[in-house]
Amino acid sequence: MSGFKEPGFADRQKAALEARKNILDKFRAKPGPDDPAVKQRQAEREALAAARDKTRQAREAEKAARKAREAEAAAAAAAQLAREKEEAAAAEAALEAERKSARDARYAARKERKK
Repeated sequence: MSGFKEPGFADRQKAALEARKNILDKFRAKPGPDDPAVKQRQAEREALAAARDKTRQAREAEKAARKAREAEAAAAAAAQLAREKEEAAAAEAALEAERKSARDARYAARKERKK
């Protein structure tokens, strides 16, 4: 069995020329921009991009609506809390006024007894 024969300069030159030729042939075999298949793929890409954009906009609109509903709910809760505090303060003031009138009545009754 013979050993490995190292390629000479001419063999390497020929291999490089073949490689360049193969690359050039591969490049020439690609369809141009006006090819129907290329145009179809481009149209499909644009349709997908438009669909993605539409779904993104719908998602953002839903997010904005959800935030608006949450803000409205928070404002309603804050208003309810303020109303409850105001009612509690009014009830406390009425109770305090009732206590004061009862206390004044006791003081007046005590003074009447002394007379």
